[in-house]
Amino acid sequence: MSAKNCLVLGAGGFIGGHLVTRLKKMGHWVYGADIKYHEFDNCCADEFTIADLSDPVQCNAVFNRPVIFDEVYQLAADMGGAQYIFTGVNDSNVMTNSVGINLNVLKCCVKYHVKKIFYSSSACIYPLYNQLEPNHPICEENSAYPANPDSEYGWEKLFSERLYFAYMRNFGLSVRVARFHNIFGPYGTWSGGREKAPAAISRKISNIDENGTIEIFGDGQQTRSFLYIDECIDGIVKLMVSDFTGPVNIGSEEMVSINTLVEYIANIAHKTVHIKHINGPLGVRGRNSHNKLIMEKLGWCPSKPLMEGLKITYEWIDKQNRNH
Repeated sequence: MSAKNCLVLGAGGFIGGHLVTRLKKMGHWVYGADIKYHEFDNCCADEFTIADLSDPVQCNAVFNRPVIFDEVYQLAADMGGAQYIFTGVNDSNVMTNSVGINLNVLKCCVKYHVKKIFYSSSACIYPLYNQLEPNHPICEENSAYPANPDSEYGWEKLFSERLYFAYMRNFGLSVRVARFHNIFGPYGTWSGGREKAPAAISRKISNIDENGTIEIFGDGQQTRSFLYIDECIDGIVKLMVSDFTGPVNIGSEEMVSINTLVEYIANIAHKTVHIKHINGPLGVRGRNSHNKLIMEKLGWCPSKPLMEGLKITYEWIDKQNRNH
């Protein structure tokens, strides 16, 4: 494989940071940009710049380079866990910032003749009415319409998908779109309100003694699937070298309830954990990746058992928590 010039937007984030590492291991030259430096890891990009991509001037400066980028990976977004996305108080920021970023990025891709761009969408685009039953959610790619996401974050992601495909049709931009399903792993946010369920539960269990109580939003019967970060990066790389534009799910089909997720992490921590169910933001009742399309188009789908990724993640968060 010949070396490429790659631009990773959102390189200071969880998935973006792991992606930079993988692209460097593949022998590519990588330029990273984000509004912040990575909180938990030193970015190994060849160059890294701080930029607010929702500002057209700053976004243009990122793209205005001596080289033409062979590949752009657009992961920059205003996002977080349930406490950030589903409370409603951040809706205007989520939509304004993320749509602004995508508009600026696409205009720059056309202006600077970018060859191919990857856009990270989300399983949050799927309709609420197909995710009311925790044990039988419908998340096939073609089920996105009639549209009815459960959050403004989901609406923004769905609109942005359409935006990327419109630029593909009108400007000949080569686009790849994936819908991520709850990506987790080390070097991700684990406190502060923007963390996802595996990280939040790991932190809570790390904080208790061998026999203690943690609080969980809702009755804990709501279901999700969680994908370990390495397999997420595998999926991105495979999609980019394929001829398939997407959108396609990148997620695990190993669905568990939140109560079961607590049980798994408690077993890893060798602790007896009691759950106190409290009111809080929940999102949909059930969500699970549907992987028929990715297997058909890429000849691959995620297969790493959830427990393996949770063990690595818990041990990392436990270490962070003790050193915090």
